[in-house]
Amino acid sequence: FQSEVEFTTKEFLSVFTSAGLAPSLEIINSTYTGVFHFNLTLYSDRVYWLIDIPRENITKNTDIAAVEEWLVRITLQYGLNIYTTEGTLLDTVREPILHWKLGTMMKKRTIQRLYPHVVDLKTTKCPCANDVALLGFVMNTTFDGVYIGLSFSGFWDYDDTQWYNLTDMVYSQVGEEHKQLSVVDMVLTNHFLVILTSLGLFISGDLRYPSSSVLMLSRVDFCGFERVDYIKGKLWYNERCFANRELFEVDYVTITFDRNRTLSEANSCFYSKEPFLEWLPCLPPVPKGTKTILSTVITFLVDQEQSSAVYLFHNQKNTIVSVRILKHNKPDLIQKFPPFSFPSSFSSPVGMIFHPRSHFLYAYGNQVWLSIDGGNTFDLIADFHDDIIKNTYHSFYTSDITLVSQSGKVYLTKAGLGKYSKIGSISDKVFTLYYDHMGFIHKLTPDHFEAGGSLAAFGNSKGIFGQAFDMGFDTALAPQYLTLNEMIFYAYVPKNEPKDRVHTKQFYDIHFGKLIHSRKTGTAYIRKVFQHNTPEGFLSSVIAELIDPFGIEEVNESSCLSSSLSISEAGNHSYKLSLQLQSKYNDISDEKTVVIPGYSSFLITTILDNENALAVATMPEIVPHNMTFQKDSWFLYNFGKRNGQTWNIYAKPCNYWFQQHDDSLSLSVLKYIDLGKSHTLKMKVIPNTKRKTLEIPLLQVIVGNPNLLEVKVEGYFDETDITLISLHLFGYFQGSTSLEFIVWGASTECYVTTFVPMLKSSCSYLKSMHHIPSETIPLEDWMSGVYVNSQGFNMIKVLPINYRPPSNMGIAIPLTDHFYHADPSKPIPRNLFYKSKRSGKFKQCANATTRKECNCTNDQKFSYAVAFSDCREKVPRFKFPVIQYPVSLQVYSEDGNFPVETPYLVTVTEVNNRENWNLRHTVPENVKKMKAYLESILSVPVYNPLGLNLSIKGSELFHFRVSVVPGVSFCNLVEEFQIYVDEVPLPFPGHTLIAVAAAVLLGGLIFIAFMFQIRNIHPWDTFKKLIRRNNVNPTNITAN
Repeated sequence: FQSEVEFTTKEFLSVFTSAGLAPSLEIINSTYTGVFHFNLTLYSDRVYWLIDIPRENITKNTDIAAVEEWLVRITLQYGLNIYTTEGTLLDTVREPILHWKLGTMMKKRTIQRLYPHVVDLKTTKCPCANDVALLGFVMNTTFDGVYIGLSFSGFWDYDDTQWYNLTDMVYSQVGEEHKQLSVVDMVLTNHFLVILTSLGLFISGDLRYPSSSVLMLSRVDFCGFERVDYIKGKLWYNERCFANRELFEVDYVTITFDRNRTLSEANSCFYSKEPFLEWLPCLPPVPKGTKTILSTVITFLVDQEQSSAVYLFHNQKNTIVSVRILKHNKPDLIQKFPPFSFPSSFSSPVGMIFHPRSHFLYAYGNQVWLSIDGGNTFDLIADFHDDIIKNTYHSFYTSDITLVSQSGKVYLTKAGLGKYSKIGSISDKVFTLYYDHMGFIHKLTPDHFEAGGSLAAFGNSKGIFGQAFDMGFDTALAPQYLTLNEMIFYAYVPKNEPKDRVHTKQFYDIHFGKLIHSRKTGTAYIRKVFQHNTPEGFLSSVIAELIDPFGIEEVNESSCLSSSLSISEAGNHSYKLSLQLQSKYNDISDEKTVVIPGYSSFLITTILDNENALAVATMPEIVPHNMTFQKDSWFLYNFGKRNGQTWNIYAKPCNYWFQQHDDSLSLSVLKYIDLGKSHTLKMKVIPNTKRKTLEIPLLQVIVGNPNLLEVKVEGYFDETDITLISLHLFGYFQGSTSLEFIVWGASTECYVTTFVPMLKSSCSYLKSMHHIPSETIPLEDWMSGVYVNSQGFNMIKVLPINYRPPSNMGIAIPLTDHFYHADPSKPIPRNLFYKSKRSGKFKQCANATTRKECNCTNDQKFSYAVAFSDCREKVPRFKFPVIQYPVSLQVYSEDGNFPVETPYLVTVTEVNNRENWNLRHTVPENVKKMKAYLESILSVPVYNPLGLNLSIKGSELFHFRVSVVPGVSFCNLVEEFQIYVDEVPLPFPGHTLIAVAAAVLLGGLIFIAFMFQIRNIHPWDTFKKLIRRNNVNPTNITAN
């Protein structure tokens, strides 16, 4: 709570604290939500709340990898959603590009000298963390160099951008003799940086494995292509985040050259998948004798959801989208769908792009088309006639799509929405737009950055383009009532209007879903847009739903209203409107509309004299011929432009609320569906304005790859127009797909119109199997090494240093490669025999000289995994014999826990190849055939995990691995557990030998005593006499 007066801030904090309110901080990504609460206690010298969250409480991973940027939401009290503010949290420890020095670092003074030579800007951003972005300067021919700026804060502050000079690195690849070097385009994938320059295409190494402090680039050679080709090249990339990457997820990048195909140079388009070492032609080889039509490949994209290759072709005759099957990561000649031909009006295609993290495919140029089925069909979104959309800018988080035309006009649409709005224009000669991770748009120029401020509510792009933009046009409108709440507006086109100006006086798709405002009063919502040739003078119209009644003309504004009105035909599709009394038309009556309830309306086009005027009818079929209407039975509306614009068209304020059933506030959601499992998603759309009752639900559902999942949709709505959609998803094949929920009736002003969760029919990284021990030992007891059970037995065993379990050859001959409680500085026990000396390998402690250098974490010290056996110091201890120990297993996932039972059959092995243990289980009748089949394939015993019991008759450490058989889960579910068996009796034949020896000894003593008795030998009497004799004979002493 900021205030100019510190005392006021303290008062605010004291009031909330005394009421028991303190802020909470929520950290969210697509699979994780964590809530942290601020301390309720305030210190006397503070005017703020403070919280300290160790990184380990959020994530423990430290490896460099593509990782999602977190959304941070702070509220005064968790769940109340008051005084909410949002931001982002970037894991700089793991973000790949931040671990590299891109080139020679540049100072601001050096950068300023480049400004006059910059002719364009190129941006690219990290797919998983959009706040991490690169900005490249496109230089003119008077200045050489590759200059790139790196920001990890979303270009909010120009001074936070670190600039690098990569010129020397590029010249080291191509030679100093080449000149006119500049950036042309850039793409930052999940793991690689691809830079197109005027002297060639350059690829970085894998950003996850820093081998040196400076990023090295390698050049890709395209035979026959020179600088004149590279400067007209373009890179294409389907942006997808590969955090927690699956084996089937891989990045593709395409380069297209704007050059005509010849017989010797058949390809002007090449593509590659990471690591981008091999670049292949986009077009597959055509068999000899096959007739082909030479077309330019405008764009080539790989649809990873449907495993297909999507082409945008253009030639002098037509523009076509072709979709081909992708086999072994290469496009096939087989067409997946029939080619889609655009109408001839789409004459200037520029490109095609998938909206990030979705399956919305946009083709753009002088028109914008949308496909929701992977390129099979397209729908027209916008027609810009002679203007051409040159660039599109996308936000995956808010689903914003900003379109910028070559004339500088800026338009906004939402992903999947069939409407768009004009939001302003840009006059800067050199600029680019960029969306940060939260969906705020930024205008970047060479010398400064401008971000969408408070006017851009939650990232809406209009903030940097001024106030709401009028989408009206320069003509008169003629209203015609259909019902009390519904009317038609006709747009008037004069007969003498030049043909090249006719399109400027019509309604188009841009007006769909907008509001018509009257300067006097009144508002109507445009529900449908029509193009037609009749009636005469009206080439377009809209049906609008009345929200606020429009104001009519008063007598003091138009004196003709005090007269009666007669209507007659005037020929040439015109009608004469005549006044019957002393009232007269005035000049300002021109372009006003006469509205007569139950009949056609008339737009006044010409004032003939004080009593007569010519007009055109909106509905000639219901014109009242030769009829007279008394005053107060006809009305006059002014939607003309004679004396300034009297009407405007603006975007409609947001009219719906979007709510997820689980009350999740994240717009980026990833759900995993395991093999044969199901998941349910529920969505709710709530209108916040009263409107006519709908006949269909407000929510449209689209599955990116319908072949991957079985989807069952249930949609319904009630009398309050609240729409609820429930989806039941079943996974059978491995892959990923997007799932799009579109509020088709929403305004472009809404923060959320489209919700795009990602679904992976795969193994969740949060899913794992765990052994549930028969007795839980608290962590503090594990730390101390002492936990005494009810029988007084210590259940924790501290292993000897460099311990290895016995083998089947004996306790003193360990043969396993696994050390426990490893310490390379200490001697290795049980290492006398040759086979024991050859076995045993350090893992965590490899190349270490002391245990400290092993760098064992606490998690590793308490891990049962054999990979961390070097670190394991203490294990569960049991008294011999272990009989019928219950092996209880549970699967943990983000959806909860459940016991492992059929069809999850398991195999059990002892990792050190020990014997003297066995398992007992019951096999249901319906599982016996499956068990027999799996055992024949796996060549190991298969067990039913439910009711599985373990008995051990050996001693010391047993280390078991339990694995779920393949085919029942996409996950490799494996769990390990350890049991140390102590207080074991001597093994056979030790106990028997001792018993036999004792019996022999006892028998021998009895036999000797018997022999002494029968021989009348008394050894005890003899012994006493000997003692007595020694006492009677003292030592002789001689004295002189």
